[in-house]
Amino acid sequence: MQIQGKVAVVTGGGSGLGKATCYHLSALGAKLAIFDLNSSGLSSDSNILSYAIDITDEQPVAMAIEEVMNLFGAIHICVNCAGIAPAEKILSSHGPLPLAHFHEVINTNLIGSFNVMSKCAEQMAHNAPEHDERGVIINTASIAAYEGQKGQAAYSASKAGIVGITLPAARELSEYGIRVNAIAPGVFDTEMMQHMPDKVRHTLQQQIEHPKRFGEPLEFAQLVEHLIQNPYLNGEVIRLDGGLRMS
Repeated sequence: MQIQGKVAVVTGGGSGLGKATCYHLSALGAKLAIFDLNSSGLSSDSNILSYAIDITDEQPVAMAIEEVMNLFGAIHICVNCAGIAPAEKILSSHGPLPLAHFHEVINTNLIGSFNVMSKCAEQMAHNAPEHDERGVIINTASIAAYEGQKGQAAYSASKAGIVGITLPAARELSEYGIRVNAIAPGVFDTEMMQHMPDKVRHTLQQQIEHPKRFGEPLEFAQLVEHLIQNPYLNGEVIRLDGGLRMS
């Protein structure tokens, strides 16, 4: 699918990988609808809509998508980048991990992504086909889905859910001409990592095979671009990690 002139819904577009994706898709000529609780500072011109909404809340997401349809007339691309990554052990000196904390991570990272992708898919199914496809959905998993660290039980479970949903979603939505893929990023140089102590950053970088640096958010956005434009990529989870295998 070509990006020029298409409409993309991007969650988590206010920072990190989502923000880089928004800038990149906009530069390639896409119209954007950004879903992010922190929408402050986002550009807002005639081709960019910003919604400060909780992606886990069904009604506000449905209303935002309805407005996107009214203003832009279609949705062709959905990129889910919104997520949280609190570090909490299953059992610590404070006792077991509160179930509400576990639920919050699963709800945001997995259920929130499903909420947005399913509602976008409903609209994509009505698009006129472009070379037999009507839409592209890209979710964000993580290498933690495969190699979760201590304190990442909730986060790893949520991202493993993203991995697990990819193939069945691709199979189900294929009849509508909608492709579904996911990216499993490693450690990227986002705002969160920039606030890490130098010692922690150095230790992580030494585990990366090549290049021995954190990923650049633009490199994530470039893979999003390729996933949109390559019609034969479907039902796939692609690691983007410089060969990093967490231990």
